Amino acid sequence: MDLIFATNNKHKLFEIKASVSEKINIISLSEINCNDEIPETHNTIEENASEKAFYIYNKYNKNCFADDTGLEIDALNGEPGVYSALYAGENCSFIDNINKVLEKMHGIKNRKARFRTVISLIIDNVEHQFEGKVEGEILTTLYGAGGFGYDPIFRPTGFNETFAQMNIETKNKISHRGLAVKKLVDFLNSNK
Repeated sequence: MDLIFATNNKHKLFEIKASVSEKINIISLSEINCNDEIPETHNTIEENASEKAFYIYNKYNKNCFADDTGLEIDALNGEPGVYSALYAGENCSFIDNINKVLEKMHGIKNRKARFRTVISLIIDNVEHQFEGKVEGEILTTLYGAGGFGYDPIFRPTGFNETFAQMNIETKNKISHRGLAVKKLVDFLNSNK
């Protein structure tokens, strides 16, 4: 089965391709020559995932999926949430976002947080959504060089390593995106 993944994020593409079976051919936006800036205009990750998926489906009339992810920090009332990618502003880097979180969390004892991913799959104009969530905590400094985004400061509950310290196989088994992808793959496998 061919499925377009509506993202330009190479890290996400790598993680998804490492998670799915060889029966599912993940096609990137660059492979279909899509250089569009895909809109994300909503206030929830569910709505943004849906908007991105329908944008690609309606333009190319091909089965596809899109995801949206947010880091939700309890002490910051759920921030950065749906704004995780641009938390430090337009054209910010991963490290800019991390620094803003660390600055806002300075001196705060409650470090509880979670990552949430929602995948919106559209097959034959019918949408299905899959959520993955992982609880953890925000550390006070960066650990590890792997992963991307907030991975160096997020340690999942029950683990001694941040996502940035884990190998890709371990991360994909327990991460928010990995859990959402597993639900997606299970759905695809049961509906062939």
